[in-house]
Amino acid sequence: MKRWKWLKRIIALSALLLVAVLATGFGVNVYMIESTRADIRYSAKAYGGTLPAAEQAELSGFNADCILVLGCGIKDDETPTDMLRDRLETGIMLYRSGVAPKILLTGDNGTNQHNEIHVMLNYCLDRGVPPEDVFCDHAGFSTRESMVRARDIFGVRTALVVTQTYHEYRALYLGRELGLTVYGTASDQEEYLGQLVREVREVLARDKAFFQIKTGNDRAVGGEPIPITGDGRVSHGE
Repeated sequence: MKRWKWLKRIIALSALLLVAVLATGFGVNVYMIESTRADIRYSAKAYGGTLPAAEQAELSGFNADCILVLGCGIKDDETPTDMLRDRLETGIMLYRSGVAPKILLTGDNGTNQHNEIHVMLNYCLDRGVPPEDVFCDHAGFSTRESMVRARDIFGVRTALVVTQTYHEYRALYLGRELGLTVYGTASDQEEYLGQLVREVREVLARDKAFFQIKTGNDRAVGGEPIPITGDGRVSHGE
């Protein structure tokens, strides 16, 4: 009987712990979304590739140092995924509209077989963005690391962050908590294959980001300063 009572207590405590964990995770997600929602100022889907004058004036008023385009995978060594293509197109649209003088591309360049930055840079250059206005962060291995390096390596203080809506909440939260002034332009253009899986993973990623920040984790690969106010070609690599 005593063993059975202890077993019931363990089951009850385990159930309470599970409920607490789920409630905490849910609360973190709600907080992160609601605290950043107002800073996602515009959605590129509504523009049709051209930024209206009123929106252009408001975004220009932020005096952003750069348009920060976050990487999200490539199909091969010359082709971005559909999601990354839409991010790049949105970033280029913002640049052409004059809302910020530079574009900062950040992504995973961890192996020769997966070089997001090579693809992202060539995409921008092929569409006529001057090379001196495009900066490359080759060690943006995660959203958090991208924000840390934007601050510490490139000297960014204010940025317009370009990514899909579901990802904007975490990106803006991290940027803000790391001391940046950040606003978002959502790059959604279509319904992306596998989005449900990404949404589920993002719930866990938001929880992870929250606890990383609260425990003071702002580590990222270091390096020599590359001021965003300078010539982007020094960051392109070979």
